[in-house]
Amino acid sequence: MTKTNLARQYRTKYPDYPSLKLARMVYQDHNLSFSSVEDARGTIRYIEGKMGSTKSNKVKNTIFVKEEARPYNPYKFPESEEDVYRPELITGYRRVGILNDVHLPYHNLEALTKATEALKKVITKDDAILLNGDIVDAHRLSRFVKDPKKRDFKFELDTLKAFFDVLDKTFGCQIIYKLGNHEDRYQRFLYEKMSELAGIEDFEFSNIIKARERGIRMVEASRWMKFNSLVGIHGHEFQGTGGGELIARSLYLKGTVSAFQGHNHRTDTYIKRNAFTGEMTRTYGIGCLSELHPAYSVLQKNPWNYGFAWMELDSNGIDFNFHNEII
Repeated sequence: MTKTNLARQYRTKYPDYPSLKLARMVYQDHNLSFSSVEDARGTIRYIEGKMGSTKSNKVKNTIFVKEEARPYNPYKFPESEEDVYRPELITGYRRVGILNDVHLPYHNLEALTKATEALKKVITKDDAILLNGDIVDAHRLSRFVKDPKKRDFKFELDTLKAFFDVLDKTFGCQIIYKLGNHEDRYQRFLYEKMSELAGIEDFEFSNIIKARERGIRMVEASRWMKFNSLVGIHGHEFQGTGGGELIARSLYLKGTVSAFQGHNHRTDTYIKRNAFTGEMTRTYGIGCLSELHPAYSVLQKNPWNYGFAWMELDSNGIDFNFHNEII
């Protein structure tokens, strides 16, 4: 496949990604076709008509060329470096299985096995599996007191690779990995302990994961997802999103749209009907697949439970059915 066709393929799949981020992904997956990330980025900019008028004329009538509106700035204020957070649009799948809060290598084998057996009955190779955050624990990278007996981060990554191998063999479908707060421990550790390495591609967490699972789709820790009209988050994105007994209701109060989350290790559902329109808003908390009583909470009473979920997405791009399962 030519470089331009590769660029078109990735831009079609990830229409909202910034060109540099997309270029890094393309180069990671096809480093024999591109000499560098800049080479990949240049190809992406070419198909988007951003490489000068002469080259732009060759692609000006294609779907990839978009006229970018400049920010309204009549007073010539300094250029802004504001971050714009857009949803990750997940499309093209009829069903998506959801596993979250596995906390490798502190997973519960029985719960993980039962979730896998149940998803095998509904997920095909044309569907997807969403790993919805906190798939690794990153214990040694925590800002809290570390237990010297716990496994190091390398062991966790080795366990994650073995976990990916099982998913590939069992489902053979697209894997989507949404980073949670435990994966975000790596980024904080990098900023606080080794800030000189921040920004180097080899040390980016997404690239560390991609080296262990080719073709995986990564979703940043701070980004929310959209599945038809259903929003998905890990759960840490809203500070104070429902502890204790009110996970789903708190999620509704924070977002006021149909949504799901993990993070709080508890299965929960909340339904709100609009008295005027009759529209039903549904929010869900999903159970975990990790130990229910870690060392810091052995005697603490908590409402955690094992669970997973899967969703059916209608081809109309709006409707969905959500199955929130308790183990």
